[in-house]
Formats: sequence, structure tokens, C-alpha cells
Amino acid sequence: MSSREDSDPSTGDPPPVLLDVMCGKLATYLRICGYDAAYALDRGIEADDRLLSLAAAEGRVLLTRDRELADRAPSADPAVDAVPLTERDVLDQLRELDAAGLPVELADEPTRCGACNGPVERVASPETDGSPVDRPDYVPDDVGPGRPGWRCTECGQWFWKGGHWDDVAARLDDL
Repeated sequence: MSSREDSDPSTGDPPPVLLDVMCGKLATYLRICGYDAAYALDRGIEADDRLLSLAAAEGRVLLTRDRELADRAPSADPAVDAVPLTERDVLDQLRELDAAGLPVELADEPTRCGACNGPVERVASPETDGSPVDRPDYVPDDVGPGRPGWRCTECGQWFWKGGHWDDVAARLDDL
């Protein structure tokens, strides 16, 4: 299928995806796995025709629980690859994606913001380029000087490997 073939296996980068309105929780998991995972509601899109147009314009694989929409994708635009999902549970959906040839494994380091899908940058010290970093109160004191942290370049949210990272890793290992 075209979009999966367009991913770069030499870098291990998964293909960019677009998730319909029924797959919001899945978007967060895929972002943690290193996917550029656009979510329809984040873009204010619900109409099927607009989803198909966006998937084609941005070269994204469409992930949907709407069988009719998935079936329409290739006839609407041959460049659009769609993966129909049948499951409601996010872990079962991840199993479906893995079976469809889309890799589902935790990234070594975060690359995308779980909240907004923006790219994240590593913040390895309390200062960046000699300027103090505006560190939110929710960030543990050892993030930056003692352990790496990442900050979304679009929304500013911070991330670090902690309990949530370990929980997601354990769930993915069980797949």
C-alpha cells in the first residue's frame, strides 16, 4: 500500500497517520511510539470527504473504525491508504495495526507531543543556549540536570521517562 511503502525503513520512521474521530486515545499511544499522528478533532474535521482530502494532501495513512470510509479511500484518491480498525479497546487497536504491518513499539526517546502532536526537543540542562529554561512546576527537579526531558516546540508541554512511560512500555510489551 502506498503510504506504508513511503515510510523510510532505513530510519525506522513510521508513516504519518490521520486518525478519525473514533480513535483519539489511539493517537496518544501512536505519538508515544514515534508516529506523526494527526487526530481529526484536533484539526476540527469530522466530515469524511475532508478526512480523505487531508490524508491525501499530507500523505497520511488513514486509521478509522468506519468501514465504509476505509473502503471509499482508494476510490476517492488512489494515494490514500486506509487501515480499517474493528476493535474499540486501544490495546486491541494497536494489535490490529501491528498485524497490518504498522510497527507498534515504544520509541527510544519521545519525538512527538502526546497532547498536540508537535515535535519535541530534548532539554538536557536547566539552560538552553545560555538562557534559563522556563520550567513548569509539574516537572520533577531532576529533569534536565539529572535525567533528560523533552519539551514540545508547539504547545510547550514537558515530557520525561517516568512511571507513565514505564506503564506504556509494559502495555506495549504485552502485545
